[in-house]
Amino acid sequence: MKVVHFSDIHLGYRQYQRQTPKGLNQREADIAAAFRKTIDMTIELQPDLVVIGGDVFHNVRPTNPAILHAYKQFSRLVEMLPDAIVVMVAGNHDLPRASETGCLLGLFQTLGIRVAIDNPERFSFRGGELSVLAVPHAIGPRPKLDPDPSARHNVLLIHDEVEGVIRKFGSPFVHPAKELTLEEIGAEHWSYVALGHYHAYHQVAPNAYYSGSLEYASPNIWGEVEGERETGIPGKGFIEHDLDTGAHNFHSLSPLARNVIDLSELSAEGLTAEEVSADIRRAVDACPGGIDDQIVRLVVRDIERHVARDLDHRMIREYKHRALHFLLDARRPQLRPTEGSGSPGRRSSLAETVRSALENRALTPGIDRTALVELGLRYLADADREAAASIDLTE
Repeated sequence: MKVVHFSDIHLGYRQYQRQTPKGLNQREADIAAAFRKTIDMTIELQPDLVVIGGDVFHNVRPTNPAILHAYKQFSRLVEMLPDAIVVMVAGNHDLPRASETGCLLGLFQTLGIRVAIDNPERFSFRGGELSVLAVPHAIGPRPKLDPDPSARHNVLLIHDEVEGVIRKFGSPFVHPAKELTLEEIGAEHWSYVALGHYHAYHQVAPNAYYSGSLEYASPNIWGEVEGERETGIPGKGFIEHDLDTGAHNFHSLSPLARNVIDLSELSAEGLTAEEVSADIRRAVDACPGGIDDQIVRLVVRDIERHVARDLDHRMIREYKHRALHFLLDARRPQLRPTEGSGSPGRRSSLAETVRSALENRALTPGIDRTALVELGLRYLADADREAAASIDLTE
């Protein structure tokens, strides 16, 4: 029995200012194209079961084009795979905060798609041969994740954060009070565990996987690229898994509509503005395939404020015009400890002050102090980089 597993579509996601000729945000159009490609490839694979791990939409109230596109593509999936079973769970981006506000995913039930929105649902198919336990995001106390002992194949479909997984580029704004543990999942009791919420393809157990998102739509796309580079993750895509044989394949969606390019970092230590500008020009010129219409970041470390101010801003504006998005991430030098003879001691840096304050303040029960300190320092570093990068860059 063949399963296709994809998740975190984020239809309606908007970023940057460029629009398509029809007036749609370019990134919204890119994500719609990735979803359409996924449906095309899924139809070609002719699976018996399709599981969708949540965050179909980026917002509870997405744009009309996003809703229409989703309905059209899911209609096509059901029409072209009339014998396939399709099951979907709601992710955190799909669920409204107010109970009186409905969830749009219920719309797809009219197509015959089984959808778990407010509560866990156990669906039985093919005379009880296949059982799917579908658990949406943040339903309150997690249910006991037990398979159906009478079913030949049991699939767990859940949108949640598995312990120790989302740290590098998961959303810094929301952390659950309690992560889902591997013991709770009990992967050894399931034929397959399909996870949603984490935006990178990731294995948490021999038969338990995050499929990752279909496009770059997290709060930190640069962390996604860095993670792919460090772990060898093959970009964005979806999973094909055979419940009978255990055969497993990750299907890449490459090439996407555009590349997310993180150029090799530069150091400005001891250099003049002219020298740094020349290094920036060389780095951009050496970019494989060029930067035109791509999403590009170039980190320049140890750049003094006056050097950043005197860079070749005409050149930088040209890069911003050519790329869909060009980020010159100019980072000021790190403060280094200094000591003086007879001195009562050096003044603490702002980062040290923030760390000390967060490590020693009283916390509400249930808050992870380590995570709080990391988040505070991350916000501080982001603010410092933003301030340094914005110096005269728009003049």
